[in-house]
Amino acid sequence: MTLLPLGTLVSAVRIPGRMVLALADTTTPADADDFLDSSLDGGPVICDPRGLRYYALVPGSMPRTWSSAANAWRPLGVDLLGRGTVLGVPPVTADEFEPGTPHASYWSVPMYSPGMLCEPSAVARLIIAGAHQLAAEADA
Repeated sequence: MTLLPLGTLVSAVRIPGRMVLALADTTTPADADDFLDSSLDGGPVICDPRGLRYYALVPGSMPRTWSSAANAWRPLGVDLLGRGTVLGVPPVTADEFEPGTPHASYWSVPMYSPGMLCEPSAVARLIIAGAHQLAAEADA
């Protein structure tokens, strides 16, 4: 695992696993990974199965330019991570969930090319849809 300082070229949006699984309508990691790949147009995402959290890698400026949205997302368990934060990045070969190592982070959606990141608006749409899905499930 490599530690990546956030906030310069790259930042990350930490999304609770319950939100991703609710949107993907699955409990299977591979299905959630496919859903994220499609929803975020191939933007890179790291999964931490230990805490069941997903980290969408976004441009380094997102914490500054999306600060109002980040404040609104915080009660949902979503955090926008930038300067002063480091993110553990798994090896590029760790590109699927390994049932024998349930605590090992992996690339839910691999970084297909350097500098290719998740589009902030796509991440925002995912979070908004997730908030609605979780609210609907709570009301059911």
